[in-house]
Amino acid sequence: MCHSEKLTLTCVCCPVGCELEVERTSAAQATYLSGAGCARGKRYGPAEAISPQRVVTTTVFVPGVATPLPVKTAGPVPRELVGDVTAAAKRAAEQMSASVRRGDVVVRDVCGTGVDVVATADTR
Repeated sequence: MCHSEKLTLTCVCCPVGCELEVERTSAAQATYLSGAGCARGKRYGPAEAISPQRVVTTTVFVPGVATPLPVKTAGPVPRELVGDVTAAAKRAAEQMSASVRRGDVVVRDVCGTGVDVVATADTR
């Protein structure tokens, strides 16, 4: 007999914050049960139960720039790597020039995720 676990998750796909019911039957399989107000929530629930992902946003200090530079990942990364991704972005910023444009890549393939960290503003 297979052990399953019912989870209640809050959907973050939109501001509504639907309460989703999901059943995880294994580390690699989950099924949406109820609660989503849209199709995005129906996809989000099982994906979140199996492999939580996050878009990381932070600020980094660039040498010669008075204010911190906001950066973010260009896509979601595994939740367990959020701290490592943040640290990698901060280390990379220490080597950057003072001239950064919005959209410039700060770190390519951060932590081997295939996702870049990009600047979300220009340095002034």
